Amino acid sequence: MNDNSRIELAAFHSDGSLRGFVVSGRWPATTREWAQVLAMTVRIASLPGLLPTSTVFEVKEELPEDPMPGTVGLVVAEGPVLGEKAVRPGRFTGHQPPALIMLHPPSETTPSLPENVGAASGCVLLPGIPHLGLEHRAAWVEAEPDGTVTSLVSKVGVDPNSDPDTAILAMLLAA
Repeated sequence: MNDNSRIELAAFHSDGSLRGFVVSGRWPATTREWAQVLAMTVRIASLPGLLPTSTVFEVKEELPEDPMPGTVGLVVAEGPVLGEKAVRPGRFTGHQPPALIMLHPPSETTPSLPENVGAASGCVLLPGIPHLGLEHRAAWVEAEPDGTVTSLVSKVGVDPNSDPDTAILAMLLAA
């Protein structure tokens, strides 16, 4: 792995809805890089009509069929947060993904400032193993449809219960 190689994302959709991203180059290696990846995914989710509802995405270190050179894995929509087809608690107990992402479309985002109307938002949870001293890490991003990132926060040592998004993502990981 060349640490200087870029992290590239290519969004894919089906029936006009965002279904995920192909990750090429390399995986993010730090919380900062995961926050940057989240910022790009939120910017894409802010495009009108692309993300119908708040959706959970799983990071998969698997290659798609017939991958392009440099492809390292996928970020795949697992389902909505609420409703009949919602992702169920404990969905990821059989395997712990390296990260879970939740994206909120503009219609389900309360902007941080009144002038940010139309912004989308998201959260990435990088699960740790606290009893082994590996802390949970997370980042939160808000972005407008023109691509402007209006808020970006990242933290190490996150208590998943301290934020609604991380609490939901942690619940999906718990047995």
